[in-house]
Amino acid sequence: MAGIRGIGAILALVIGAWPAAAQVSGEATATLSAPAPVDTSLAGLATSPRPRPRPGTDLDGVAAAAEAAPAAAAETPGPATEASAAKPAKPPRDPSKGAVTNLPIPRFVSLKGNEGNARRGPSLTHRIDWVFTTTGMPLRVTAEHENWRRVEDAEGMGGWVHYALLSGVRSALVSADMAEFRVKPDPEALVVFQAERGVVGRLVECQPDWCRMNVQGEKGWIEKSALWGVLPGEVLE
Repeated sequence: MAGIRGIGAILALVIGAWPAAAQVSGEATATLSAPAPVDTSLAGLATSPRPRPRPGTDLDGVAAAAEAAPAAAAETPGPATEASAAKPAKPPRDPSKGAVTNLPIPRFVSLKGNEGNARRGPSLTHRIDWVFTTTGMPLRVTAEHENWRRVEDAEGMGGWVHYALLSGVRSALVSADMAEFRVKPDPEALVVFQAERGVVGRLVECQPDWCRMNVQGEKGWIEKSALWGVLPGEVLE
């Protein structure tokens, strides 16, 4: 190509993307070389904001390894996964059974002495809300926590009572205004004595609809519907 001459000047000429090689002397002469071949293997990377890969990087191999790593991690169970798989799931607790005794909830017990403190919570630090004062009175257990039982009386009053104050001896309270006790479990049987509402007696035995009680030494059969302290259909022998 034709030379471009000038004195004391350095001329660089760039045409498009072609690189140029220049030789400078006192009388500078700049020549243009032929365009270098374009590497089409990197086409499209110039617009990417990511750095270009180093020469010789195996892009396909890196991508394949990156895709294989999560799959391998998912297929290989870690120690935590193996431990959770080996540990059996804990079955849910039956709400109809006590958390401590595994006895039925609700169930009936009786007051062992002539005084029992019913507290707001299951510990001695909780305040006393009620005091039961009738020996042998029936109480319904509705919850358990360690050595404490949540109980209530026939009027629904109660709280948390220490289990040592309770007895498994069964009793019942007359809930009818005037209850008749009979010689046998038959509404036509002879009446042997009567008891007013609130009288407490010990349960001797129960059939599905009748119970035999001992009230201050007197014994007789009474219809279960006239009592509080025994479950419907409950049988005691």
